[in-house]
Amino acid sequence: MPHPPPLNDSPTRRDNVTRDSGDWQARAACRGNDLAVFFSPDAERGHARNRREAQARQICLPCPVLEQCRDHALAVGEPYGVWGGMTETDRRRHTKRLHRGERRPLGSQHPTRDRPSREYDARH
Repeated sequence: MPHPPPLNDSPTRRDNVTRDSGDWQARAACRGNDLAVFFSPDAERGHARNRREAQARQICLPCPVLEQCRDHALAVGEPYGVWGGMTETDRRRHTKRLHRGERRPLGSQHPTRDRPSREYDARH
């Protein structure tokens, strides 16, 4: 599958992502899963939030529409939940970097079983 062009904040891009958004949702790996995995309950913090977000990212990781989901969430400014493997914090940081003119690939920066983070290595 070809990679989509880099996301910019143009109204045309937002309109295209939003208009095309319905098709990919039917093929999403999260379809049928408990939404509580993807959206935090009120006052969730710390380890509980990290565990829930890690569980959501594991569902997203093999998803055939991960890029479409992530692009949709970024284009419409989705403020809540894990979308396309990105948490609320990930999306805020990405948007801030774009506004500063930085261009970084959107690949997940989160540890996986194949690529644990240094912090993960130190704890386990």
